[in-house]
Amino acid sequence: MSRVCELSGKGPMSGNNVSHANNKTRRRFLPNLNDVTLMSDALGRSFTLRIAAATLRTVDHRGGLDAYLERAKDGELSPKALKIKRDIEKARAAA
Repeated sequence: MSRVCELSGKGPMSGNNVSHANNKTRRRFLPNLNDVTLMSDALGRSFTLRIAAATLRTVDHRGGLDAYLERAKDGELSPKALKIKRDIEKARAAA
């Protein structure tokens, strides 16, 4: 599995370990990914996604998965999240 958030697109960053002697060696900062199950109100079913902890707080702040995906840019969503977003839009158009 890649270390990229399926909703926000957050991935690993690089930086330096700096020792007491000020020696610098490269390191990676990995996002805090968690497997979560989120419920879609429009579709009436749940989805399991691998998202960052900060993204989970944003989803809660915006009012759920549907509201988050409505405002999210397509470029940062995974193919799985894009399919969910399109299904939600179709369900809302039909209702």
